[in-house]
Amino acid sequence: MSTATEIEYETTIGLEIHVQLATVTKMFSPVATYFGAEPNTLIGPVDLGLPGTLPVPNAQAIHFGIMLGLAFNCEIAERLVFHRKNYFYPDLPKGYQISQFDEPLCGPGNFGGVRIHRVHLEEDAAKSTHAGGSGRIQGSDSSVVDFNRGGTSLAEIVTEPDIHSAEQASEWLRLLRTTVRQLGVSDVNMEEGSLRCDANISIAPKGSTELGAKTELKNMNSFRFIERGIRAEVARQTAILRSGGTVEQETLHFDPRTEAITSMRSKEDAHDYRYFPEPDMVPVVVTTEMVEKARAAMPELPHEREERFIGLGVEPGAARQMSWRPELGDLFEEALKTDDSNPKAVAALICNELVARLEDGDLTHSKASAASLAQLVALVADGKVTSSGSRTVLDKLVEGGGDPAAIVESEGLGAVGGGDTLTPIIQAALDANPDVAEKLKSGDMKPIGVIIGAVMKETRGRADGKEVTKIARGLLGL
Repeated sequence: MSTATEIEYETTIGLEIHVQLATVTKMFSPVATYFGAEPNTLIGPVDLGLPGTLPVPNAQAIHFGIMLGLAFNCEIAERLVFHRKNYFYPDLPKGYQISQFDEPLCGPGNFGGVRIHRVHLEEDAAKSTHAGGSGRIQGSDSSVVDFNRGGTSLAEIVTEPDIHSAEQASEWLRLLRTTVRQLGVSDVNMEEGSLRCDANISIAPKGSTELGAKTELKNMNSFRFIERGIRAEVARQTAILRSGGTVEQETLHFDPRTEAITSMRSKEDAHDYRYFPEPDMVPVVVTTEMVEKARAAMPELPHEREERFIGLGVEPGAARQMSWRPELGDLFEEALKTDDSNPKAVAALICNELVARLEDGDLTHSKASAASLAQLVALVADGKVTSSGSRTVLDKLVEGGGDPAAIVESEGLGAVGGGDTLTPIIQAALDANPDVAEKLKSGDMKPIGVIIGAVMKETRGRADGKEVTKIARGLLGL
């Protein structure tokens, strides 16, 4: 029988993502909302829950919510019911949050191989800042509250527990962020809190049909933070179980500076919030016209773009990279406007060569135009510059831009080709390496690199390796 220290565990993760919607005003009040305003300047009576105020649902937020549901292949509800979620915290002056409970806007769906449990609309809380930290960190000496964020429009996306590693969680969230940004419903700027993620994490012995006790890591706002936090929590739970302990269901905070995980509170269940229908708002009927309007506003989504690029002959890895990073996809498509004869080579040049030359892969650090990249690919295809020489040309393009053909000419990088030029050079290399020539004659082509290397040295890297091999085989009667 296996001991606790020998048991292998499987991780199960479900995510709760809060997306701040790019509405002009707040979710239930006419107050403007934008990042960077002076504290407590974007507030109104509805946001503070003053007596006699009546909330009014934001039509643009509902439109954006339907678009999200369509992007995630969700069922769209026929009516929208808001509820009061009751709890007390200093950043929630009303003592409740207007959210949705058992009738969310969007029902079951599937996105990127992960099932979507629901997408619902709600208002955000204000922002607490504590001495010695930020966010809802307990134990601080003093706290201040900025109510500007209170009442802003949020969409909460809840997944099923279909994720099984920190890396998968991060990759899926990158796809989600790109998709939401493409929709235009949010800037999903994680640094400004427009995209925040909670992770529900549990581990159980491999092969078990039951999930272990889950914990929740709150308010992670960077992909690196999310990966590190999940790894740390999986390691903590594993250590507890292997020492014979029990994982407690609770809400946790991960400190990325120290890698420490601390308890915030015991995990609440839904009944702790005493949900009841918002008495000041009637249900909103979601009409066919509303859904069709949202559908008409949908752009091409990343997974659709990926499939289209693959249809052009682009390698799947490059197609995904250019779809998940729209700026790369835009550069690719702009290059094809100059020359669309070899999409696969253009994509490879961008994804394998160009990105590798840039700090953090940031295209703003490159002066190479889309047209020049297409022209460089054409020069290689026409045999006017070798693959090796093209890398030097690309270095020059990234650094200062320019015309690839002119760079080839000025740097003396023109390919040396044709039998008349290469044949005597290759023959000399064979004569200088008789042992290699004998192996080649016997059908062993492995040493051909010696001949290619000698020819490259003689031509200063301007010969094409495939052409050298072809001519060498002819000279040897192969």
